[in-house]
Amino acid sequence: MSQPEVNPVHRIALAVEYNGSGFSGWQRQAAAGSRSDCPVATVQQEVEQALSQVAAHPVAVTCAGRTDAGVHATSQVVHFDCEIDRGEKAWTRGVNSLLPRSVRILWARTVDQGFNARFSATARRYHYVIYRRQQASAILSGSVTHCPFVLDVGAMNEAAQSLLGEQDFTSFRAAGCQSNTPFRNVHKVSVTEHGEFVLIDIEANAFLQHMVRNIAGSLMVIGRGQQSVQWVSELISARDRSCAAMTAAPDGLYLVQVLYPESLGLPVDVRPPPFFEY
Repeated sequence: MSQPEVNPVHRIALAVEYNGSGFSGWQRQAAAGSRSDCPVATVQQEVEQALSQVAAHPVAVTCAGRTDAGVHATSQVVHFDCEIDRGEKAWTRGVNSLLPRSVRILWARTVDQGFNARFSATARRYHYVIYRRQQASAILSGSVTHCPFVLDVGAMNEAAQSLLGEQDFTSFRAAGCQSNTPFRNVHKVSVTEHGEFVLIDIEANAFLQHMVRNIAGSLMVIGRGQQSVQWVSELISARDRSCAAMTAAPDGLYLVQVLYPESLGLPVDVRPPPFFEY
């Protein structure tokens, strides 16, 4: 008896850009007290729904790094498996036609079955954008973190250098973080000013829940002169979240790059927020 024909499985990698203001984060989830078939608005929900229509079968995606409610991405990377590779045009223009305007597929590539958007990544890079003006911006509402105070950017940058290397980041970890370890390796970090904007640019092998926002909150306290530049080093040594500053707002946080080995041949994307120039 002949064996039934097995459809080949194709693995596709995508880069996704989204404005997180209208979403309860990346990860698909059900509203509290609701049935699982009544999800709250998440980016994953929208992406999977659109991909499933183009693929003509249910699609589940794996992302490089889950983002929280209100957090944005200019270059999130995901992968999914499908029965038919419909080509880059279908996975970009076709899927985009089914997505809300706040979510867009930037590129699509066929990858080896061994590729995993999360586990194949070597690093993630985030930008945290602070807008220094007495009055908040109506145009940039939800896209930047407003700070009406004078900030000593040089002091913030000096303090941030204490974050470099592999360290225990318990003091910058959310209480509900599910990671098995508080250790992360920060490859590079800088705080620079660009007109009315202040940019925190940080890259690490991975991040704990709320890690960047907790770091940003503490750096802003230093920028206002309320703590010394040594405070970040002291916080790391303390290993106590209650010692650090409040979590900064999600509005100014962007996942801007996911790094992979060059051998995979994926586009090298470093995408600052569209309104921002280095």
